[in-house]
Amino acid sequence: MEYRWAEGRSDRYLEFASEFARLKVDVIITGGTPPTLAAMQATSVIPIVFVNAADPIASGLVKSFARPGGNVTGLSNQTKDLAGKRIELLREVVPSLSRLAILANVENVAAVLEMGDAQAAARTLACDVTILGVRRAEDIERVFEGLRDRADAIYVVVDALMNTNRISINNLAINARLPTVHGNRGSVQTGGLISYGPSFSDQFRRAGDFIDKILRGVKPGDLPVEQPTKFQLVVNLRTAKSLGLDIPPTLLARADEVIE
Repeated sequence: MEYRWAEGRSDRYLEFASEFARLKVDVIITGGTPPTLAAMQATSVIPIVFVNAADPIASGLVKSFARPGGNVTGLSNQTKDLAGKRIELLREVVPSLSRLAILANVENVAAVLEMGDAQAAARTLACDVTILGVRRAEDIERVFEGLRDRADAIYVVVDALMNTNRISINNLAINARLPTVHGNRGSVQTGGLISYGPSFSDQFRRAGDFIDKILRGVKPGDLPVEQPTKFQLVVNLRTAKSLGLDIPPTLLARADEVIE
């Protein structure tokens, strides 16, 4: 098995994908939308199995969920339906929420799609929205400057750049006294307030079944794209305490994990 980690740098995806194509690997597995697009650019022959891809049809990864076509299939993270749910959860903790900042990597087509979904959901709740668009790690600290005067909370659109810098993002948010909502458990384990989304570990385990079928001769284009069936609500009480927030007991009762 050949592993490559881009450390949140999107410019390395095509480099790694091209290397895999030259190595003539049997299957390429990707995490997220941008690495999948890079792999598709590098090869139209080697099977590609994506994990945690946002809106694979709108992102151009597949033609349909039932019949993906081509050399690509995998597991979607169903982000479009979850943005509103995350904001509703955030509002349970911050009932006075009226100004929401959305932090996203605008170089990631999937993150931009989710940013739009979150923006639309926030506006249905009469929230003013501030977009914090970043392209690299160096941009993150800059967008936090003066944010406390413009926002009551932050919606963090998960992607590789955000995941790689999740500790610094959470530290900046806590210093600004701003609660955060995320799409993955790891961001809450490192200081975020709330996360709600599919289990990444479950998705990668399911990807193993896709790979097994492909290695046994099934064409990736004939394997339907799967959407997640298991979602996790994680709450960090330590962060809530540091922000002076009381988590409603009804929310804690629904949580799959509470970090104390």
